[in-house]
Amino acid sequence: MEFWQFHPTGVAGAGVLITEGVRGEGGILLNKHGERFMERYAPTLKDLAPRDFVSRSMDQEIKEGRGAGPDGDHVLLKLDHLGAETIMKRLPSIREIAIKFANVDPIKDPIPVVPTIHYQMGGIPTNYHGQVVVPKDGNPNAVLGGLYAIGECACVSVHGANRLGTNSLLDLLVFGRAAGNHIVASKLKDGAQKPLPRDAGDNALARLARIDGSKSGENAQDVANDIRRTMQAHCGVFRTSELLEQGVQKILEIEGRCNDIHVKDKSQVFNTARVEALEVANLIETAKATIVSAEARKESRGAHAHRDYPERDDVSWIKHTLWFSEGNRLDYKPVTMKPLTVETFQPKARTF
Repeated sequence: MEFWQFHPTGVAGAGVLITEGVRGEGGILLNKHGERFMERYAPTLKDLAPRDFVSRSMDQEIKEGRGAGPDGDHVLLKLDHLGAETIMKRLPSIREIAIKFANVDPIKDPIPVVPTIHYQMGGIPTNYHGQVVVPKDGNPNAVLGGLYAIGECACVSVHGANRLGTNSLLDLLVFGRAAGNHIVASKLKDGAQKPLPRDAGDNALARLARIDGSKSGENAQDVANDIRRTMQAHCGVFRTSELLEQGVQKILEIEGRCNDIHVKDKSQVFNTARVEALEVANLIETAKATIVSAEARKESRGAHAHRDYPERDDVSWIKHTLWFSEGNRLDYKPVTMKPLTVETFQPKARTF
């Protein structure tokens, strides 16, 4: 759960993503001095370097005082040199996003961008059939019968610590098909069902009752924004032991506030305020899983760039982190290194 991929070009302040195809068409990143700074970080690939590398380079520029804007908190994506005809023909939706969310027309002005959370490499652990697996009796991959997960919520252990962009197809098509085929072949409808406990829905109903019965408390968005700010500051593109330790404590403090959220709107139909309050409870769980796992991993690997431990440690850390909500505790399970039909790819340093 500690491995989150940052997309380099999210619209500053809005988070809407600007596709990497913009840089493929010739868009370039500039700091506040108008310098094309990626030439310093990746002299060969420049603006087309891998996502995590570009994100860290942008973050470095901002942290070293070369960020643009009144607060120096973003960099600029320049497109105007491509010409109005090219932008209108090949990047019309990007122009629309820039106008709508950044209030700039890229035909005339650069788009303010900042690295933005994009993809979670971890998730619910599964096998390649999409079956959810859990540690049990010494088996780290014991199948939890009848429960499947696919897509971004699942972790099939194919992305490593930094997913390739095209692996969305792997997530959705390959494992989606595999899960569907396995469900059909398993004839789950023919199997016996476990008795449903009498109190099966009590926890869910209690969550709703707490929100609906609130008389006072904090606004859901205020708590959610504090979670976001804390995670961005303490568990972002670059991480250190001190930042992570402080971040864990701050997130645990914010967790206490999640039970004190007040919703003024008590209506029962299409109540988005209630949905937002429920989402905060999910958000804090994800934040805890991420930052507690990251604080424990004493190395750098893929999307987890730890400045106090800059090297990858294959002896100690080729393993999956398992986070348990109950007790906020960690466990680990081995990574499957042997493919079914091809030779094993040995881990090696990434160069470009």
